[in-house]
Amino acid sequence: MNQRLRVIFGVLVLTLAFLGCSSESTPPAEVATTSALPPEPVVTHSAADAQPGQRIEHGELILDVDDAKKQLHAQHHPHGVLETRRVPGAFQPPAMTDIKDFALSKDDLDVINPGPGEYVHVMEGQRHGYNNLTVGITYTAPGGAPPMHTHMGEESHVLLDGKILYALGDKLFVMEGPYIVNIPPMVPHSFTNLGDGLAELVVIFPTNVWEYDVLDYFPFATPEAKALAEEAKGAPPAGE
Repeated sequence: MNQRLRVIFGVLVLTLAFLGCSSESTPPAEVATTSALPPEPVVTHSAADAQPGQRIEHGELILDVDDAKKQLHAQHHPHGVLETRRVPGAFQPPAMTDIKDFALSKDDLDVINPGPGEYVHVMEGQRHGYNNLTVGITYTAPGGAPPMHTHMGEESHVLLDGKILYALGDKLFVMEGPYIVNIPPMVPHSFTNLGDGLAELVVIFPTNVWEYDVLDYFPFATPEAKALAEEAKGAPPAGE
């Protein structure tokens, strides 16, 4: 009887060991997950940093527009101009004698928040030893977008990876990285991220000042823009 019990016990041990190994070696069922975005940047300047007579919102210095600027805009497009935005804060131009003056980390740059889901690390040339160059690196979350706006000079956009819906003047179009887009002076424009991940768009200006004028029109709320976005994402049109 003892011999039989020992045999039965041995069989049970071997069976349990086999089941345990099988459960460990079988991979668990894959669970669909959404890739987490990096944390949103924090704007550099707040309303508390404003000097007397200044207004700082979403990390930007907000300026009123005068009649001369309104008339200038009226020559280029039909939209109203609401305000001018710049990078706030006093600065001392670097001596440009050390490597740290020439080599900048993204963390060395001012951060602004032009629109929902849209942050920009701004390398404003006049603050960093440049005479004719300003560069921004955007954090554009899915659906993020700046307001419709213009610049006095031309601008170039560079994106290595991602899918962006553009409004340029009265045109809407989709671009998928890698690409370069040219934006002429005083042409209203905006963009929105159609992808599921973060878009890091690089914007380049042949000036050492960061400045833009915000308009009273947002292009991505129109039926045309929504249909184009759905098509670009591969989704069926609304109503199907």
